[in-house]
Amino acid sequence: MKLKLALPLFVVITCGAVSALAQQAAKPANWDAWQFLLGEWEGAGSGTPGQGAGGFTFSLDLQKRILVRRNRADYPATDKQTAFSHEDLMVVYQEAGAPARAVYFDNEGHVINYIVEFSPDQNSIIFLSEAKPAEPRYRLTYSKAAQKSVTIKFEVASPGKPQEFKTYIQAAAQQK
Repeated sequence: MKLKLALPLFVVITCGAVSALAQQAAKPANWDAWQFLLGEWEGAGSGTPGQGAGGFTFSLDLQKRILVRRNRADYPATDKQTAFSHEDLMVVYQEAGAPARAVYFDNEGHVINYIVEFSPDQNSIIFLSEAKPAEPRYRLTYSKAAQKSVTIKFEVASPGKPQEFKTYIQAAAQQK
């Protein structure tokens, strides 16, 4: 009988202790180097998909534990394609002792995992996907520009050529 009562009590105490330890260990990430990207942005770009315009936001979420980017770009019809919209979501997270990472999803079905690097001068944030032999490799770079503006470059390297990036889209954005 005592065992029947002791076991549930043990489980409750253990779960409570683990939860308390996890809460103490999970401090909000340091997002200081990301401050120039926080907020709402609008811009225009060029590249393989064609001339486009749109906007994006970078915002902290989950009590400053993750950074969320939401993006939308609208491309007008051309003689080769109908008008279309591209939407994506990227979640950036940091684990203690490791570089920041990001996972990207879009309305075309792409999922890209990135490791995040900062340029030595801290003026650019570079998202770099892992090199895999049979898949393209991606690099997305946000760079500080004139006051309250950034330049954006999205590059793709062909499968088997992971260091030979070619520009797919270039854009400039102004903070609202």
